[in-house]
Amino acid sequence: MTLRRLAARGTSFGIENALVPRWDAPARVCALSTTRRGGVSAGPWGLVDGSRGGCNLGARCGDDPAAVQTNRARLARSIGAMPTWLDQVHGTDVHVIADQAHAAIGASNATSTPTLDAPRADAAATNVAGVVLAVLTADCLPVLFADSSGEVVAAAHAGWRGLAAGVLERTVQAMRALGAHGSGLCAWLGPSIGREAFEVGDEVRERFCDIDPRAACAFTAGEREGKWLADLPALARLRLGELGVHRVAGADRCTVREAADFYSYRRDGRCGRMATLVWTTSR
Repeated sequence: MTLRRLAARGTSFGIENALVPRWDAPARVCALSTTRRGGVSAGPWGLVDGSRGGCNLGARCGDDPAAVQTNRARLARSIGAMPTWLDQVHGTDVHVIADQAHAAIGASNATSTPTLDAPRADAAATNVAGVVLAVLTADCLPVLFADSSGEVVAAAHAGWRGLAAGVLERTVQAMRALGAHGSGLCAWLGPSIGREAFEVGDEVRERFCDIDPRAACAFTAGEREGKWLADLPALARLRLGELGVHRVAGADRCTVREAADFYSYRRDGRCGRMATLVWTTSR
């Protein structure tokens, strides 16, 4: 299914108010980002008022495992495949899927009650059509990639720690190893904590500026001494530019400010997780 057809189907996917990226990916690349709506979770993992209906897809945030299983199954039915879930640890490891056998193993653990056997990584890349890659977030920045041919796609979980440590660089490296041409990559930045809501300390600013002095432009002095407001998407764009990825879209939704649509760990503490997904169809 092409991205255009995916967008046309809208909420018929069964995941209410899912976001369909507008980016420069080839037509055979499909992508979406879920919101907090359209599932069966309740309480902190439910809708904004705590009622049942939340689409929490995170298996380790305290929600009823049966609810997570139902939400994941609904998502899988709506897109026609079970995503390959990751055990995310704010690191830089990339889970690479380069053949169908590997893909089958990667997806099998997600069809049952969530367990601890998902690959430990904060990004995934594949050149296998039909393999759905997913990253979970609730303020961190989800980043999707596609190459110009639509043959290689990737998804990365980029909180500030992973971003500073090089998760985007490692992801692009994995894509190139799968045959992608770095100069032809495009990226989409999904919903994340916005600049006005992301207060960090001196140590975070210093870490980024030590890597690239230009990162200073992504920080605004906060009201409290030693505190800064950090622009996570701007920091990601700097890193992507260094990698030759200049076609970058998205970064227009704030998880903290838009409580009705998104979970936010910074805002609520105990909360669910959204999924941002990418995959390719057969030609």
